[in-house]
Amino acid sequence: MKLMAVTDDSHTVVELAKKILQIQHNVDFIQIREKTKTVKEVIALLQHLDESGIDKEKLILNDRLDIALCCGIGAVHLPEKGLPVQKVKELYPYIKVGKSVHDYEGAQEAERQGADYVLYGHCFETNSKKGMAPNGLAPILEMKKSLAIPVFAIGGINVDRVQELQHIQADGIAVMSGIFSAENPFTAASQFYEVVKYENKL
Repeated sequence: MKLMAVTDDSHTVVELAKKILQIQHNVDFIQIREKTKTVKEVIALLQHLDESGIDKEKLILNDRLDIALCCGIGAVHLPEKGLPVQKVKELYPYIKVGKSVHDYEGAQEAERQGADYVLYGHCFETNSKKGMAPNGLAPILEMKKSLAIPVFAIGGINVDRVQELQHIQADGIAVMSGIFSAENPFTAASQFYEVVKYENKL
């Protein structure tokens, strides 16, 4: 199982860069999802990370294919209503493309279009989706029966729920507030990473 940290769009460029650099060795991927930041701000963040020696292979840029291409980021994550996976893969076959999905049918379609992985949610109740009932875990079971690409789970995941997701064979988990809203992001990421890697050995 892999661990993806997803930024929460709640910090300045400098603060966020510091948090990302703190956790970089305790996560497999970092999805930069900063929807309210300007293009200039996101580029400044990426430049700061690059100058600090971050492993670019770990970075995934949410939605902004243009910035990814300009800054040499090799992976993008597309929202459910974002750019079509198939078109992105046709134009830029070397770019790794993930897709947000909320049901089995959406995951099937993402794979058909050439997605390299899907991110399914939200699995559990979460503050980022207040008032919205979770989609549950059953669709992951369906996805794992027929999809060849990795399935990541997101939404309300805490350390205690990792084992449950491991048991239904999710390929990875994505954590936003559990890491970036934590008082100590390094400690939080370390706890998730230890549980994820321990479960991998079982």
